[in-house]
Formats: sequence, C-alpha cells, structure tokens
Amino acid sequence: MRVFVTGAGGHIGSAVVPELIRAGHQVVGLARSEASAAAVKALGAEVRHGDLGDLDGLREAVADVDGVVHLAFDHDAVFAGDLAGAAAADLAVVRVFGDALAGTGKTLIGIGAQRTEGGEEAPPSPNPRSAVGRAIAGFAERGVRSLLVAIPPVVHSPRDRGGFIPTLIRIARGAGVSGYVGEGANRWPAVHALDVGRLYRLALEKAPAGAQLYATAEDGVTVREIAEAIGRHLGVPAVSIPAERAADHFKAFAPFMSLDARWTSARTRQLLDWEPVHPELVADLDEGHYFAGG
Repeated sequence: MRVFVTGAGGHIGSAVVPELIRAGHQVVGLARSEASAAAVKALGAEVRHGDLGDLDGLREAVADVDGVVHLAFDHDAVFAGDLAGAAAADLAVVRVFGDALAGTGKTLIGIGAQRTEGGEEAPPSPNPRSAVGRAIAGFAERGVRSLLVAIPPVVHSPRDRGGFIPTLIRIARGAGVSGYVGEGANRWPAVHALDVGRLYRLALEKAPAGAQLYATAEDGVTVREIAEAIGRHLGVPAVSIPAERAADHFKAFAPFMSLDARWTSARTRQLLDWEPVHPELVADLDEGHYFAGG
C-alpha cells in the first residue's frame, strides 16, 4: 500500500514508518520543517512538506494514497494547558481525511478509544480529544475503513524525548527528588515504541474495519515504581509529594500525575497475532539511555 503518515518523524512515527517500509509498503511522511524532512527521509520515506494547519494541502496529500496513519498531535499545546485548542485543530484535520477518503474503502488509522477491549462502549470522557476518536469511528458509515488505536500514556524507547518519562526525569533533576503524588499507587499503561510500530503495520494489513485496538504491553505500572527507578538512576530520593503541593512541584504536568488507568490488550493480541517483545518500562529505564548526557 501507499500510506500517508502524519507525525512520521516523531517518536511513534519513527517506529511505524520503518516497520511499514520493511513490509513492502510505500510511505509518504508529512514534514513541517527541514529538520523533520531530514528525519523522515532518513527513515526511508518519501517526504511531503506541510503541516496540520494546511488543510487544503492535507486533502491533496491523501488523494493518491491507499491509507492514512494519523499520528501527529500538538502535544506542546497540551503541556502548555491548551488541550481543548489542540483537540479542536486535530478534529479539523481528521474531518479532512474522512471527507477525502469517503466512499473509497481506504484505510484511516487514528488514535483514540471509543470502545473497551471487550467491545463495550467506553464511558463518556471529559477529554476533548475524545471527539476526534468519535469522528474517526463514524467514518466507517461513510465507506472508510476506519481503525482506532488506543495508545497508552507511556510509550518508551531510546527515541523518546518529550513523553511522560523524559518529563519526569527533567522535573526530578531540577527538584533534586523523584516525586510521585500521595502513595503513588496509581498506574500508567505502557508499551515500547517498536512494539507499537509492529501493531500499526499489522492493523494496516489485516484489522477488520471499525476495529478498536489497544497498544499496551503492560496493563499498568505504578507511578511510585517509575519514580523509584528514575531516582535510582539519578541518585536522588524518590519521595511522596502531597496532593496540595503537586501543582507547585510538577507544574503543568501535575494533572497527569493523578492519572490512573489499567488497560488490557488481550483481544488485540489475539486479533492481530501481536505480542510485545521489547523491554518493559522499568527494564527500559534500567538500560540507561534515558539518563545519558545528563
């Protein structure tokens, strides 16, 4: 297939693109800067210059492809406190993709969770990004082979530069302690980026239309366990931060520190014959690459 990938040079994209190319697919990666274009080209993909704000350009980009893998999202806006704005911009993008692919039977793979792994409708979410998932799922009624992949909060690998783990490490370095909130018993689902890359390739090739997939290797790792691993590597204590001090300590990241979720990927593994094989989160932390260079 000829596949258009947004976010091709990003953390997940850098795992998805090579996986698709190795399997014989042609990949066109969106690049908004020369540095991004160089990264996409280095992965072996064809470069399409542009950005998510150029809706006409996105419409043209998908005119001659067999599928779209939409990974890009304005995470900088989210960490700056504008999740609603980032979600609204993303909704405009996926609507362009849906309109362009309507009636073709071609594939659109987006990020979101509209159903549980068991197939039940997911509980209503206050997250404005849930509207994006609903839109993508709804394209199935318009002749689009739409698929949703639920990406866990922690996707880790040596290429991770801006996710949950690098953020916690930066905070711990600055504060001199590796913190968690309260008892730190809340859990974050996790997966290695290379395992996500393989899941996307399998989804593109054989997932049934309308499938809801879960890309989790670990159902949930306690935040305290993560903080303790970071503390060991930085040589600083892991400490509990009282909830009333979380905003001062973690700044814009504070709302994420209370996230508590446990996901299963049992049905996804069975459906796609997908089995994560790369290091789990704490083992990946113990490899040391997150701490190289200080």
